[in-house]
Amino acid sequence: MLTRAFVTGGSGFVGRHLIAALRASGAEVRALVRSEKAAKIVRVAGTIPVSGDLENQEVLHQGMEGCEVVFHLAAMKGMWGRFEDFQRVNVSGTARVLAAARAASVARLIYTSTEAVLAGGTPLVNVDETRPRPRRPVGGYAVTKGMAEDLVLAANSPELATIIVRPRLIWGPGDTEGLPQVMAAVRSGRFAFINGGHYLTSTCYVANVCEGLLLAAERGRGGQIYFLSDGEPVEMRTFLTALLRAAGVEPGKRSIPRWLAKLVASYAEFVWQTFRLRGSPPLTRLAVLLMGEEVTVNDAKARRELGYVGHVSREEGMAALRASLLSDSSILAGMEQERSNR
Repeated sequence: MLTRAFVTGGSGFVGRHLIAALRASGAEVRALVRSEKAAKIVRVAGTIPVSGDLENQEVLHQGMEGCEVVFHLAAMKGMWGRFEDFQRVNVSGTARVLAAARAASVARLIYTSTEAVLAGGTPLVNVDETRPRPRRPVGGYAVTKGMAEDLVLAANSPELATIIVRPRLIWGPGDTEGLPQVMAAVRSGRFAFINGGHYLTSTCYVANVCEGLLLAAERGRGGQIYFLSDGEPVEMRTFLTALLRAAGVEPGKRSIPRWLAKLVASYAEFVWQTFRLRGSPPLTRLAVLLMGEEVTVNDAKARRELGYVGHVSREEGMAALRASLLSDSSILAGMEQERSNR
């Protein structure tokens, strides 16, 4: 049983759920925070806030002192952005976290990665941990998360066991990332299914993600990667429709062919790069690869080696999401406000 853990990204979607799971198990938790708002969030959860960011290795070291495990969740996410920003947070930040963990004599480090590291143009169908990363991943997020994975695996040693967990399409109550983006697209008239949404996807409910993270900390083998999912894949159209309806939004029936989506994404990226436009293109190549065609992962390794089950079914997760949104209508407003502030 864990007694003391350090979490980066603790005020985020997964981080808040992970802290709750750690506290429920009786562990003391320290969480890296960059703002007073984030500090308040983790304080309310019964966590000790550590003020600083991924660029301050001394703060990281001090926060990790006496901890058995580090959960490194903090990252720059997104389908678009300046490569140097992705690199600063995802690569340099991870290097500092690893250095601080070694200096603080932490025994285990769990790095939360993504299936996006495999996005290189070929559909990801029932991929497992043996699937090699492509030579040219698509997008700064995919490239830098892959670079960070290399650092994490290279740091594995008898003194510091480093383990990578890759959940696919995280969802659930408190989501301030994926669901608000899709909701905003629907309400602005920009949403369309790609190829009708008639292809399979893996998903991972946030409580199942936390289950996998805790099991990786307890049983994961150093230097290994583990995929996590909700089990059997689901049709993307079916999943997104249920997700949106839980939030009281109808997705409509609009659809565009995949070939057209890829063409639009490539052209939009070219225009944004050429004219250095602000904001993000309406569609990106990475978004098409991850959300516009089959992406299914095989989590048999996590089930075999970690004892991972994914205790919350997709149906139970949808019911919990609906209940959380109905119980506090301000959650939806907060989700959209947080998204609009980014």
